[in-house]
Amino acid sequence: MSNVRFEDWEAQQLQEPAFREIAESMEPGHQVARLRIQRGLTQSELAQLVGSHQSSIARLESGRVAPRVSFLQKVVEALGG
Repeated sequence: MSNVRFEDWEAQQLQEPAFREIAESMEPGHQVARLRIQRGLTQSELAQLVGSHQSSIARLESGRVAPRVSFLQKVVEALGG
């Protein structure tokens, strides 16, 4: 049995569109972006609803930051969750 690093395996799997779509749909940021768009909101409008800045919503949606639970809860509530 050969040893494969998880990062290498993941990078290979992410080249497959179906795997990438499933992986992205599981990330909170992508879920927030999808819900925001479905509700017809811009990042700025969502930020205003949660008392934050557009850049905070952008960072959340991109997955560049691990959001605090309290911030994520505000976003979910603003999106009707």
